[in-house]
Amino acid sequence: MIITLRPARKSDLMTVGALHHRSRVAAYSHFLPAPALARPTPRALGHYWEQRWSYERTDHLLTVAEHNGRIIGFTYVGPDEPGPDAKVGLLNAIHLDPRFQGRGVGRTLMIDALGTLSDEGYQRAVLWVLTENAAARRFYERGGWRCDDVERVDEIGTIPTNQIRYSRDLP
Repeated sequence: MIITLRPARKSDLMTVGALHHRSRVAAYSHFLPAPALARPTPRALGHYWEQRWSYERTDHLLTVAEHNGRIIGFTYVGPDEPGPDAKVGLLNAIHLDPRFQGRGVGRTLMIDALGTLSDEGYQRAVLWVLTENAAARRFYERGGWRCDDVERVDEIGTIPTNQIRYSRDLP
């Protein structure tokens, strides 16, 4: 399968939001209730990405993966802590159209994101994953990430979710 990676454009952001929604529902529906995943809607997530991209695009990069001209995945990377002396980059998001899981697209996106963070001068990378998302945890561990036992609670919809941080050195 041939995929192309490129920086996102403003015209991609509603599509990114819809894909983000599909990815979340597929990944989290076995441990989160449907009402928590119903909101925000695909359209609302598109607006979220428009807003976020408008004020973060100077120090963050939204990369999309395309197959046959269609966006099938994306990553979003930037600093973990703002400021010119930041040494740690954050893989804020990696989402994939569920129909393309298991085909190497996620791995390609992760490798590209790590390269981007390294090219930006970061020495380490971190990401947050839902504690109950065993499939994502296995994916990251196969990619060289290690759980560092730092935890936080965030919400999806109105449901508090436990998250755990993973980290790794950058090349």
